[in-house]
Amino acid sequence: MTTDWHCIEKVPLEVKALTGVDSTEVHPLKLMTVTVLESKGTRKQKPSGGSAMGILDPLSQAFDGSDPLSQFARQASLEVDPLTQLAAEYEMSAGGGKITDSPLEEAIEPWSSRRSAILSKYTTAERLSIVTSFVSGSESIKAQTTMTEKVKHRLEQLDDFADGSYHMQDVTQQEYVSRIEQLNQELVQAWNNDHRVTALKIAIQCSKLLADTSVMQFYPSQFVLITDILDIFGKLVYERLKVKAGYIRPGSTNPTALPDNFTPDMVPEMAKETCLNWFYKIASIRELLPRFYVEAAILKCYSFLTSSEFNLALLRLTRIIRGIGDPLVSIYARCYLCRVGMTVTSDREYIRENLTDLFTVYHTMFSPRLRSELTRQRLEMPTYLSLYIPALDWIMQGMAVHTPDTVLDEILDRCLSQKNNGLLLNSVMTSFSCNFIARRATKLLFAIGDNSSTEGFPQAQLLRALGSCLVMATTVPEERQQVWVEAMKLIGEIKTPGQFILAMESWAELTSSTYNLSHVAAILEDLLTHMGQNRVFEQHYPELQAVVDRIVCNCKDLEGLLTLENFMPVLDLFQKDSVKLDVCRNIMMVYRDKIEAKTNDPVTTNALMYICRVLNDSVNSLTMEDERRQIGSLISHMIKQVDFGREFERQLAFYVDARAAFVNLDTVYATLIHCVNSLAMETRRMIRGQHSRKTAAFVRACAAYCFITIPSIVSVATRMDLYVVSGSVALQNLCLGQADSCFEAAIELIPELPAIVEVDGKVKSTETYLMSYVGSLLSTLIIVPDSPDRGVLFLLRLLLEKLKVYQFDEIHSQCEATLVTIHLSILDMLSTAAQDVYPYHIPGIVSNDELYGSDPKFIAEVDGLCSKIADQILISLKILADKGQLKVQSNLALELFTRIVRCTDITRDKQFTLAVNLWNLVTRNKALEDRKPLLGVLAVVEQTRRAHGNTVLGKRLEELVMRMRNKL
Repeated sequence: MTTDWHCIEKVPLEVKALTGVDSTEVHPLKLMTVTVLESKGTRKQKPSGGSAMGILDPLSQAFDGSDPLSQFARQASLEVDPLTQLAAEYEMSAGGGKITDSPLEEAIEPWSSRRSAILSKYTTAERLSIVTSFVSGSESIKAQTTMTEKVKHRLEQLDDFADGSYHMQDVTQQEYVSRIEQLNQELVQAWNNDHRVTALKIAIQCSKLLADTSVMQFYPSQFVLITDILDIFGKLVYERLKVKAGYIRPGSTNPTALPDNFTPDMVPEMAKETCLNWFYKIASIRELLPRFYVEAAILKCYSFLTSSEFNLALLRLTRIIRGIGDPLVSIYARCYLCRVGMTVTSDREYIRENLTDLFTVYHTMFSPRLRSELTRQRLEMPTYLSLYIPALDWIMQGMAVHTPDTVLDEILDRCLSQKNNGLLLNSVMTSFSCNFIARRATKLLFAIGDNSSTEGFPQAQLLRALGSCLVMATTVPEERQQVWVEAMKLIGEIKTPGQFILAMESWAELTSSTYNLSHVAAILEDLLTHMGQNRVFEQHYPELQAVVDRIVCNCKDLEGLLTLENFMPVLDLFQKDSVKLDVCRNIMMVYRDKIEAKTNDPVTTNALMYICRVLNDSVNSLTMEDERRQIGSLISHMIKQVDFGREFERQLAFYVDARAAFVNLDTVYATLIHCVNSLAMETRRMIRGQHSRKTAAFVRACAAYCFITIPSIVSVATRMDLYVVSGSVALQNLCLGQADSCFEAAIELIPELPAIVEVDGKVKSTETYLMSYVGSLLSTLIIVPDSPDRGVLFLLRLLLEKLKVYQFDEIHSQCEATLVTIHLSILDMLSTAAQDVYPYHIPGIVSNDELYGSDPKFIAEVDGLCSKIADQILISLKILADKGQLKVQSNLALELFTRIVRCTDITRDKQFTLAVNLWNLVTRNKALEDRKPLLGVLAVVEQTRRAHGNTVLGKRLEELVMRMRNKL
């Protein structure tokens, strides 16, 4: 045997006193700002080191609550189509960005936010027709001398367009959209090539397409696509005129570009003539609809002529719309006029006149001619009326902004006076302020009730719109209870399940957030009554899920909701596993986020157990790891929330039931084990460590629960950790047999620990975990008394046996270095075990220091183990040298040297020689560039020498110090 290890009593070393710590009022990681005082007295604050975004914590950016796939989906949803992109580019380029400062436009929801919704909602599978060519040749240029010849030439140019055009029939919607985008590109290309008339022809022909209602259900999307082209045309004309309208500043001779807020008197006469020429060309268009749309598209160009023309032009164009016979075409023309008008003026007289005209012709939507056309196109009246919603909502919203309630009341009364007024009421509730609607909720409810017997707009959609307004309103209706009762009466009378659930969604949210649980119970009862008959719920899972989610998310008393008689039967309506899983997951997420108080109500607990059992049963071998982790977290949170106070046996019985219910998730089992261990420690705290027969039996039952449950967990590392924790808890509760069993089971698992694991797609070694785990285990084993049936240090000997058979991964780990580190930790533990008094104890536990009382036989056993381990360390150090890992070898040799000096008797020649050889090995190693660790070890040896004084050991240490100095 190379070593002759004899443990000695450790002497305490001098410890430097802690230096004083100054308190601070500023967080050290907080972003610092510097205040700069400029000469003018203004203060500017700047980040101390670059932009704030540049030095944010990267971890906080990575874990912002959204996964990368959701971010990609969000980016994809924000991608714009070519028409919108071009329109945005020209809008930014014209006038240096925003070309209007109309307060009305800024006060309402921008049209661009509605555009995507319209395109996605109003689609068709019918075949469409579209113009494919309209340029008959190159533009002819000839001189015109008289006004008559000019007008004649304009008409000839525009009439040439009709000769060169033809139609392509039977195109799909996608082909139609592609052709519109192509037209847009052709318009821009023609403009860039200075073919102004060609660009105008394209704008005219596109406007003509808005007269086509052969496929009505596609008309709103058709309107959006074509008006995008008109918007671009209008911006091109405006930009061109602004470039030509350079003016000469007072006192300057060079022309300058017009500012954004220019006035007509700053525009040169030549630019005004060009602008008038554009309006003359447009006035020469024979057909009403293209003449209206093209003039509306360039309406902003009136700013070059006069500042008072906008209102007159808007009123004139409003009256032109009266010549459009089709109500669908006319309302979208009004919508476009109002949209353009909002960008140039804040006056709303033209909007009011458009509304007045709309009320006048409202009855034409129900004319016999239109009914026959709807029959031909196989459209129902509610579907047809829904086509008006985008246009009517925009007009109503433009009228409602900053408008006194008296004017809005007049509009509401006009709507109520109309027959079949459901469409108008829907737009009023969608566009007017929610508080305005809330104050008139009773009046509107009676109007909606009267609408049930009329044709057209669905009553359910009106009830839904009213409920949504009341949810968002800050004003409570004056007759709050009566409003709810009347609404529930109307909703209850709806026979169609789909319409019923549509109306119920917003009122369910309102009821759960504003009214008490008795009202929510009535909602649940209505759901069961209407959706439970003839299994109609199977056709309405998304709508039913939305209702339940809104009730759960907005309910102020979630625990009370879970105890309602009809809540669990409503959950049972979800018989499709995937839908039921989503509903239950949402309930538990809301419970996790909103409920902080513990619960001990049996009804609530049973409801939570049922919901969590659904989550657990959904987990199988195909479940993704992220979903498994989320479900496990939700169930674990529920388990922690159930607290029966001092009824410990009832608490343990709940944990037993939970173990039987949630068999698919390691996370839940680990949570249960931690909870049971906490329960045992709480019992110990309550009785202050003095167990009675009853409490001793209870903590033994807790230990048995943990010991039985741990083997069901798949992860080896998790089992190992839980065995150590459970053994420590059992030890503190004086359950020595249970503690020994847990520690033994933990050690037996070490050979099963995989040498490598895959984390985030990367292979990593488990050696770091193993070293940490063994160190933690040894710190516990030091105070575990030996079993009289197992022999001296049985658990430590078992650990050494299992480490011998553990298979390291040679590629991804440094097995020799890991083994040396573990063996050094074992030497630390054994040197502590040989002390007369251990550094810590557990009350009531007789550790080996008291059990053996430094018996020579026990000390001899410890010394023998230390010698064997030291020999194994020396063998491993040689292997490291053979592998060329000299730096690792030196560091580990230095660690062994320190332990020999501090823990063994170096008066024995063999140990002294070993210490000197190790020091020589370290000092002559070229790989150890940093000499600071050597100086630190030298200081420790000198301090140890001073602690031993003028003893034999002290003199031997002095000799060692001299030799160490000679080698440095």
